[in-house]
Amino acid sequence: MVAPTRKLWFDGDVNISIRRISGPEFSIAAPRLVDIYIAAMGYSPSVRNQRIRAWREDTRLPGFTAIVAATHNDVIGLAYGFLGTRETWWDRQLRKGLQADGHDDEAIRDIAGDYFEIAEIHVRPGLQGAGVGRRLLTDLLWNAPARIALLSTPEIPGEDNNAFGLYRSFGFHDVLRHFHFDGDTRPFAVLGVPLPLEHPSSRRDR
Repeated sequence: MVAPTRKLWFDGDVNISIRRISGPEFSIAAPRLVDIYIAAMGYSPSVRNQRIRAWREDTRLPGFTAIVAATHNDVIGLAYGFLGTRETWWDRQLRKGLQADGHDDEAIRDIAGDYFEIAEIHVRPGLQGAGVGRRLLTDLLWNAPARIALLSTPEIPGEDNNAFGLYRSFGFHDVLRHFHFDGDTRPFAVLGVPLPLEHPSSRRDR
């Protein structure tokens, strides 16, 4: 079963389509998608070529799924992920962090044994906070074949940004906080949510 193309309206007059793309399509679009990532995260353009190569490598991972948001002439957002596997750097970092946080082997298996990794979700600056990220995340996790979804996001004082607001609205809970990935000085939060995803409109305040 294939998720349908979805539509939403931004500022009342710009039609935005949300759709899944294949691995080959993602590889072709990778340079443009990485540019959105760099702009959204405020990274140096020097990382561009390395990220393009890494993202194209990710299309080979099991369960690879990619979603894009686009207007009639431009891509404005993306999300992609895949099934967690012991072969990825992120999985090894996750297990290392859980162990350092005091989780025993059974607890680590419970968290990391069957998950879908949300590798990236980004919306072009200037269009954030308008519901595009919500649609990207909803469609990315639609029918994801795992027990939970996991992601990492930079720590922000008071969780005061669009990313944390989006994740909390979907019911993401803390898995690790103030975790440092190897080679990155910034602290990150690792968050998780049970699957199948409960749509935010159906959630009651807890």
